Amino acid sequence: MRYSLQQEFYKLVHRKITWIIPLLLLGLMILTGLIMPSSEARLEAMATYNSDQWLTLLLIIIASTIFSMEFQNNAILTILYKASNKAYVFISKLIVIESYNLGLHLLALSFTVLLKSVGFGGKINWLAIYQYQQPLWLNMFHTTILDLLSSTLCISLILLMSCLINNNAIVIALNLGIIFMGSGFSADILNHSGQLITIMKWNPLNMTNLTTQYYNYAMYHQTTHLLNSQLLTGTILYTITFFLLGYLVFRKKHF
Repeated sequence: MRYSLQQEFYKLVHRKITWIIPLLLLGLMILTGLIMPSSEARLEAMATYNSDQWLTLLLIIIASTIFSMEFQNNAILTILYKASNKAYVFISKLIVIESYNLGLHLLALSFTVLLKSVGFGGKINWLAIYQYQQPLWLNMFHTTILDLLSSTLCISLILLMSCLINNNAIVIALNLGIIFMGSGFSADILNHSGQLITIMKWNPLNMTNLTTQYYNYAMYHQTTHLLNSQLLTGTILYTITFFLLGYLVFRKKHF
């Protein structure tokens, strides 16, 4: 297990894209700050300059590179040959991408504090009570935690798709479609569900609204028909399910 982890972290550190993505994240957050009006300064801080959307996009790119490319070019064969157990390879990849995911979210938090400290996008009071009768800093912290879980759901989907499809471009395209168009598809499904809405509102596409609904509850609750706590529960359950399915496919896959 230790050898597999060392190999995965070594590959991550030595990929140029690993170091480019934080710079892209900062640039996209600054772009958001330039676009959003100063009247939305508190929402901007709570949503960490819409970093949830940017992080999802960037994680799809890096995670697909880590998983799909090795399946596509058969580099996975060498890794499996040197590993004592298939499960170690799977778990090691999961730990590495989740560590990177956590690192990016911590960076998003740091970038937000830094940008707001210089008044970018409007000045705020971190101690002022904002949404859910909580201080703004706590709103931002909770948003980050929820998005960490939401992005883990995205990673579980990428892993499952990578095990099923040996083509990196297709995996990226499918996951981009699911993550960025899933909310719209889910809304259409729920609008035509009628009496089945009680069941259909628990579809996995609906869970992609978790972070956005937290900082924009009034609008998104009408779309999801679920409470924040229910979206959180669904996100966790689907994440576990997709990881288990991914592992089962990986274990039985013939390389």
